[in-house]
Amino acid sequence: MPRGLILKGVGGFYTVECSTGIYECRTRGVFRKKGITPLVGDFVNFTITDEAAREGWIEEIETRQNFFIRPPVANVNQIAIVMAKISPEPDFLLVDKLLITAEKNGITPLIIINKIDLIDENELSEVESIYKGTGYLVVPISKVGKHGYDELHEKLKGFRTVFAGQSGVGKSTILNNIIDSWVMETGDMSKIQRGRHTTRHVQLLPLDNDGYVVDTPGFSSMSLEGIEYSELSSMYPEFNELEGQCKFNGCSHIKEPGCAVKDSVQSGEISLIRYECYQRLYEELKLQYENRYR
Repeated sequence: MPRGLILKGVGGFYTVECSTGIYECRTRGVFRKKGITPLVGDFVNFTITDEAAREGWIEEIETRQNFFIRPPVANVNQIAIVMAKISPEPDFLLVDKLLITAEKNGITPLIIINKIDLIDENELSEVESIYKGTGYLVVPISKVGKHGYDELHEKLKGFRTVFAGQSGVGKSTILNNIIDSWVMETGDMSKIQRGRHTTRHVQLLPLDNDGYVVDTPGFSSMSLEGIEYSELSSMYPEFNELEGQCKFNGCSHIKEPGCAVKDSVQSGEISLIRYECYQRLYEELKLQYENRYR
C-alpha cells in the first residue's frame, strides 16, 4: 500500500503526493464514523483504484506528531516566525509565545527579521542579540534585492514550514516570493490555480529543495494552552544552559535569591526583553493555574 503526504483537501478529495507522483484520493466512510478528518500534512496509506486517472482511497492516517487548528495543518516540523524592527514595532511577547509553542511541540523554530532595508546595522544587531544564546536560527531578509532569500531557501530545505507572526510584518510578501521562486509545479497545483496567495483552502506546497511551505500565514495571535507555569523555564534554552547553578533547586527565576538566570540578565548574557517576557508569561500561567484549582 503506497504511503503519501496530503498536500491539499477540497470537498472530500485529497491531493496526495507519494514517491510515484500525485493522486486524487477520497476517504472511507469509517473516518466520518470515527469523527476523523484528514488534514493537510497528514501522512497516509492509500490504495490506487485507477492508475491511469491517478485516483485512490485513503485507508489509514498515520499518528500525527502535532496539528494546528489555524491554519488546519498537521505534522509541521518548522515554524518560521516573522518579525520586523519597525513598521510594525516587534511584539516580543508574541514571538516568545510562538517559540514556546515550537518547543512544546518539538518543532524547529526559525526567526526571520524582515524589512531590514528600513533599519541600520546597529538596529539589526539589537534584535539579533535578543536571541543570542538561544540556539535559534535568525535570518535577516528584505524584499529589496531579495536580500537574505538565498539563506532562507537553505533553511527551508527538508522542512514542512508554516509562517507565523504579527500582522503587517510581511508574511504574505515572503510567501508570494517563495511561491514565485521555489515552488515545484506538481500536477494540478499550478501557479495559475494558486494565484497570488488567494486560495481559501490550505495547501502544502512542495519546494525545489525537498521542503514544503504552508501556503497561508499561520497564527497572528497565540495562547499557551497546555503549558504549566512550572515548566515554562524549560522552554527557554538560554535558561536551560544554567541548570543547576541557581541557589535553590526548582528555582522559578522570579523572586528567589542566588538565581543564576537573573544574574545573567544583569550581566547582559541573557536578554532583558526575553526575561521580561518570561516574567509576564509566568505570572499569566500561574494565575490561570490558581484559578483552575480554586
